[in-house]
Amino acid sequence: MAEDQPRTLNKVLVILAHPDDPEFFCGATIGKWAKEGKTIRYCMLTCGDKGSDDPTMTHDRLCAIRHEEQTNAARALGVTDIVWLNYLDGELVPTLETRLRVAREIRKFKPDIVLTCDPTRVISAFGTINHADHRAAGQIALDAIFPGAGNRMYFTELLAEGLEPHQVKEVYIAGAEHPDTVIDVTDTFDLKLKALREHKSQIKDFDALEKRLRARFGKNGIFVEMFKRLVLA
Repeated sequence: MAEDQPRTLNKVLVILAHPDDPEFFCGATIGKWAKEGKTIRYCMLTCGDKGSDDPTMTHDRLCAIRHEEQTNAARALGVTDIVWLNYLDGELVPTLETRLRVAREIRKFKPDIVLTCDPTRVISAFGTINHADHRAAGQIALDAIFPGAGNRMYFTELLAEGLEPHQVKEVYIAGAEHPDTVIDVTDTFDLKLKALREHKSQIKDFDALEKRLRARFGKNGIFVEMFKRLVLA
């Protein structure tokens, strides 16, 4: 009898709320997977148009700034493919409409892995309030995966667009309260920091941020990012 062949998981769809979420939540893992040759696409749900305390800033100008920053940060990690849904920052809600739009992107790209965040955490691991958009993004992503993207009887309008159902094989949930998967990202942690430097509108003191991140993600020279991993197929 032939031996079982290893699973091939080459396509990753990152579904998160704001520009800079991929880099903060899992940038070193994204960089690691890109170096391994995985094809990675971002699906950004908002354009982060409220992330400023500058009284002269406008929503449209900030949206454009954050598009550019996210594009540059993704490129630093080896990702050049970004889909923007451009919902308003702070107003993301897990509705049928948002679920449909994300299910559409899943059926288009046909990812093996979806990387998203935890919809259940109100208080983060660092004792801060988790942004409502983060929780909504995780809920939208998981509901779009199952049953939205994989069931022929859901969102039949997508069939009319020529988009057949697609079954995601695995989900990696960043920021989970009970992670069960640890990824050694020692070799790509500096890439995470390089990518975060591109988010200039959001980070006022990068040296202080770097110190916090090294303490949070590293110990004895080893850096890790942790996830709850769901094996669906």
